[in-house]
Amino acid sequence: MTEKKIPRVLLAAPSSNSGKTLLTCALLDALKKRGCHPASFKCGPDYIDPMFHKEVLQVEGRNLDSFFMAEHEIRQALGGCSGDCAVIEGVMGIYDGADVRSDRGSSYEIARVTGTPVVLIADASKTGRTLISGIKGILSDDREGLIRGLILNRIGDAFYASLRPVLEAELFKAGYHAEILGYVPMIRDAGWKSRHLGLILPGEIEGLYDQIETVGKRMQEHVDLDRLLHVMEEAPGICSQEENSRSQSCGSPEEQLTLAVAHDAAFCFYYAENLELFAKKGVKIRFFSPISDSRIPEDASGILLGGGYPELFLEELSHNTSMLSGLRSALLGGMPSLAECGGFMYLHRGITDEAGRRFEMAGVVDGECFYTGHPVRFGYMELGEPLECEDPYRDFSHMRGHEFHYYDSTCNGKAFTARKPCKDSSWNCMVSAHNGLWGFPHLYYGSKTSAIDLFTDRMRKYRNGHK
Repeated sequence: MTEKKIPRVLLAAPSSNSGKTLLTCALLDALKKRGCHPASFKCGPDYIDPMFHKEVLQVEGRNLDSFFMAEHEIRQALGGCSGDCAVIEGVMGIYDGADVRSDRGSSYEIARVTGTPVVLIADASKTGRTLISGIKGILSDDREGLIRGLILNRIGDAFYASLRPVLEAELFKAGYHAEILGYVPMIRDAGWKSRHLGLILPGEIEGLYDQIETVGKRMQEHVDLDRLLHVMEEAPGICSQEENSRSQSCGSPEEQLTLAVAHDAAFCFYYAENLELFAKKGVKIRFFSPISDSRIPEDASGILLGGGYPELFLEELSHNTSMLSGLRSALLGGMPSLAECGGFMYLHRGITDEAGRRFEMAGVVDGECFYTGHPVRFGYMELGEPLECEDPYRDFSHMRGHEFHYYDSTCNGKAFTARKPCKDSSWNCMVSAHNGLWGFPHLYYGSKTSAIDLFTDRMRKYRNGHK
């Protein structure tokens, strides 16, 4: 291990919908225009916000999640970033995490574990003096003194001019040392709509980068970026794992395994770390589109169907009968496979959407998916003891993940019990059949790497049996 200096900041907020993602992207853009080469991270299990970061950086963002990762793994992930500075976007409210009894899984925990200074983004659009009380309350719980700055968001020039001196005086009187770095005014046509899993996807927003650039310009005009950079520079050094085993030998083309990964507008929820874990084991990742491709890659020896928004593309998916037929034949023929959430839905006999329309799907899972209108089994979870589970998938026991979906199934499976952290709540989940494991949980493979070793071995046995 070595230690290196990475100027960095974590942008947190009192609650969701405070503008964290937009201001994170705007700050990344402003830093780039200053000649910096920032890297981006996202607290928690979010797939969508890092897609917005990528629109600015053209580089995959990373997740920092204390439910999935040990503290040293979080520090190594941050310390291994390729940029010369880092911006971390928080999740929900600054102290919100896996359990209301502590800050476990929160943005604040990530800041504490990594020694990262926090800048609090306070939405001032629907409040007056109460904003001061809210900020003081948050600062009172900052036991580590990590909150170093404040940015007021969605605030008018006149209100900011009258509020700032009052806020500064009250913070000084209370002994708080977070400085007001500036504000970002309300900008017409620079707000992003949400869907039930979070923001709508970047590709659905017309002129996305223009919006980010506009907010970035306003940030440069009204936020003291020099002071913000000074806050970032004050972050202590952080450990960095040496790049001595980033990838294993892939072997000869005859020996190499290929994992076919569904990736298009319907299936796009993947942790970069999950795919990299396969790559480190010498597995080639080959993407394919269940929407537009006619078949899975011919050299596939395993399949991964990730989550996403298949419910938005049911007609296209249902009409691509050659893909459905080929995928069904491969899975029923025993090709090793993993399917998560949207990918699991795709394997059902059919999906009935919000309007009550039913669409035929792959028919590998003997069940129907349907829209419920509310979150189902929302939040972090862990696979418990295996029940009706084939080898080698029994080793997925104690792997961690999360569920976040508005659809449910008549066939959720009984491969494992699942349980929520810090809660007396459990349920049966996942289908284990035909050399596959499929279910609603999004799994973080790094929480049980031995299971992926066994899955890779199963891919090798399948390939050798089908040469």
